[in-house]
Amino acid sequence: QVQLVESGGGLVQAGGSLRLSCAASGRTFSSYVMAWFRQAAGKEREFVAGISWSGGITKYGDSAKGRFTISRDKAKNAVYLQMNNLKPEDTAGYYCAVDESRHFYAAVEDRDYDYWGQGTQVTVSS
Repeated sequence: QVQLVESGGGLVQAGGSLRLSCAASGRTFSSYVMAWFRQAAGKEREFVAGISWSGGITKYGDSAKGRFTISRDKAKNAVYLQMNNLKPEDTAGYYCAVDESRHFYAAVEDRDYDYWGQGTQVTVSS
C-alpha cells in the first residue's frame, strides 16, 4: 500500500521558518517528479514547488520563489520543503504528491499527480 506522510507543519510567527517532510512508503518514487501543493481555506489547490527525479531540476510557484526550497533524499524516499520568511498568506494545508509520468519537469496542475499525502497544516500568525 502506497503512503505519503507529511510532517513538520505547525504554528509560526510571520518571518519564521518551517521544514516540511514527506516520507513515502509502499514503493520507491526515486525515478519520478515529486512536488508540494498547498490549499488554503476556500481556495483551490496551488502548486508550490516540484523537483526532478535526480533533484537537479526544481520549479517553484510564484508565491514560493526566493523563500522556499524543495529537496529530496532518494535513499530515504522522501521530499522536503524548507520555508523561510513565512507570511500569513502562506497559511494552508500542505500536500506532497508524486507524478509517475514525469521524471524531469514538474507539472503545476494537481490533476497530473497520481499519489497524494494527507497534508500537514501550516499556520502563520501576523
